Amino acid sequence: MITQEKIERFFQTRTGLNISQIEKESGMPARTLHRAFQEKKTIPNKYIPALESVLRQYGYSDSLFEKATIISVVNHKGGVGKTTTTINVGKALSLMGNRVLLIDMDSQGNLSQCYGIHQPTEQIINSLLDDESLPIVEINKHLHISPSDITMADRESEFSSAVGAERRLALKIQEIEKNYDYVLIDCPPSLGICTISSLVASNQCLIPIQPEASAFHGVDNLFKRIKQVQTYSNPNLRIKGIVFTMVLNQNVHKALMEQIREKYNNFNVCDTMIDNSKYLRESQVMQQDIFTYSPKSLPSEQYSNLAKELINA
Repeated sequence: MITQEKIERFFQTRTGLNISQIEKESGMPARTLHRAFQEKKTIPNKYIPALESVLRQYGYSDSLFEKATIISVVNHKGGVGKTTTTINVGKALSLMGNRVLLIDMDSQGNLSQCYGIHQPTEQIINSLLDDESLPIVEINKHLHISPSDITMADRESEFSSAVGAERRLALKIQEIEKNYDYVLIDCPPSLGICTISSLVASNQCLIPIQPEASAFHGVDNLFKRIKQVQTYSNPNLRIKGIVFTMVLNQNVHKALMEQIREKYNNFNVCDTMIDNSKYLRESQVMQQDIFTYSPKSLPSEQYSNLAKELINA
């Protein structure tokens, strides 16, 4: 029988569901689910079978939460907001009650540093090369991190030449993915082994693009590399979407975004855009996610909306 935990997680991943309508269809008193979710009340067992039957009509299945959604945040151009997007989408998902793991595959370690993790003794590259478990640092109940630092760069050539290098991260994630609803991977600004292994391990990828002329340069190479991964290594990988970041309220940005939408019209371009905001820049200096630094700011609202869009896409 479906558990209350799975019921809550299903509603978290289907934010568009009308709770009142489902209560009515299930024959339960009004606000039963509201009290269960908001006040942590127990749903009476007598309503569970009917509720489960209704939820199955809306897409619930027993296998729905057996595997995590694994998303690589990828663009081999630096400075487009990959790490910022990974951090803040991950935090937004965790605030919705999802169990989230952030994996730092960038040797700069900015994601790790955002949560105060500097020079970690246990880090991802050691797991990939020395047959250790994937390192997990608990930030809070719903948010964990697998950290990295410059050691990743020091050992990248060793990793590149290792037997089965492309599959190693995927195998490590498989060991722990049942513990998470979402795994977000912060990829480095390159198309080397760290990015390729991330794409092989993922079932989705999210591409942040800054609406600048330079955004066009090399994007075709990125899509070509993703296609190669899909063809030769991971047929389950799909492009979740393109998200515009560091957006300015300027005609040139509006024109470039329209050009990108037209050029890549066979891919999903997210409706949510992330502004070039001082709050994001300040949060980076303070090494905090935007929800901690400025929870009522526009970018916190935008990243929350982006997370909801990714859930429902």
